[in-house]
Amino acid sequence: MNATLATAMLDAAHAEARRMGVTVCISILDAAAWPVAFLRMEGVILGAVDVASKKARTAVLFQMDSADFAKIGHPDGRAYTLENTNGGMTSFGGGLVLKAADGKVLGAIGVSGASTEEDIAIARVAAKTLLA
Repeated sequence: MNATLATAMLDAAHAEARRMGVTVCISILDAAAWPVAFLRMEGVILGAVDVASKKARTAVLFQMDSADFAKIGHPDGRAYTLENTNGGMTSFGGGLVLKAADGKVLGAIGVSGASTEEDIAIARVAAKTLLA
């Protein structure tokens, strides 16, 4: 993940959030879970800052979307309380693992501030820039 790609993804996510009429935070991490780009839209709830980063962190550390992580991290799941590890993660949708065409993990994006479904949709639009 480099700054040019992360900025293009950030721009795509920001445009989609504006198109949808929602305010969100967008966090993009590299494959080592280090920040590459971040945007906090004006008026977004402040709790979304941390949640967006944790969604991305969850996706990259476990190489699965945070919505899929939620399936194992809930009280009846195989790994309940796993979200309390690694400095904190989150077990609901909005974090997508980003992979190159060859399957190599490039990093992750986390979106938070709208509904879970809207967060996921915004992240998916941004992830499509990898294919461009």
